[in-house]
Amino acid sequence: MPRGLPDRHNDARLECRVTQSLRSTVPLTKPRPAVPRAALFDLDGTLIDSVPDITLAVAELMQTENLEPLSEDAVRRMVGHGIRMLVQRAFAGHGIALDDAALTVKTETMMHIYPRHLIGRTTLMQGGREALAFFSAAGSKLAVVTNKPQGATETILRHFGLSDRFALVLGDTGPASNGGLARKPEPDMLIFALQRLGIHPEDAIMVGDSGADIHAAAAAGVFSVAVRRGYSTEPLESFRPDLVLDSLTDLPSAFAASATDG
Repeated sequence: MPRGLPDRHNDARLECRVTQSLRSTVPLTKPRPAVPRAALFDLDGTLIDSVPDITLAVAELMQTENLEPLSEDAVRRMVGHGIRMLVQRAFAGHGIALDDAALTVKTETMMHIYPRHLIGRTTLMQGGREALAFFSAAGSKLAVVTNKPQGATETILRHFGLSDRFALVLGDTGPASNGGLARKPEPDMLIFALQRLGIHPEDAIMVGDSGADIHAAAAAGVFSVAVRRGYSTEPLESFRPDLVLDSLTDLPSAFAASATDG
């Protein structure tokens, strides 16, 4: 269950209806908040570099089919859209197209492998701790909103001593057909997080490294901050974020300057 939340799965259909109603009320323009009341962060490629560990997990999955491991660079281009997409792309990297049934089986296998490769080689992105400390000191509510599985997300945050920084940790809890929220780039996770935090979209920012983060923010009416050095295979500007930064190190100064200008 997502950290900081009641057991929403007992009433998943109601939450879905609430989310649908909120989609029609988000603003069409997003003025830059001087000091956001909420700062939502993606995880993989934004707060952490997890590709070295994910590469090991993918290699173990490939080994179950007597396939060669994929390179770290290849895996880097596959992450960001959840485990199922990662599995599909990994097999596609060997020229294997999985049908839906086979993909489900391989995804279940990967879900057993994945927890063994979470913290061995994963590192924090430069400037991550400082960015979180800045927004926390400014009174912003912090949340992680990620397509990474919920349990894996919580394990990693505990490992780095970051769990207490966040009012909410929202990861992937399964397909929408089973009561889960639609993954980014759909806006559902962001809207749900802001509901729980009690913050309006125009008072929040979403910090991420990919088109999934930027598109989700745009659809939710949230100011998007795109950070380079993540896992995007396309120029971040092509996704039309509201702000592009070279790294998380630049995030505090960008919003400190914004507060001064306002």
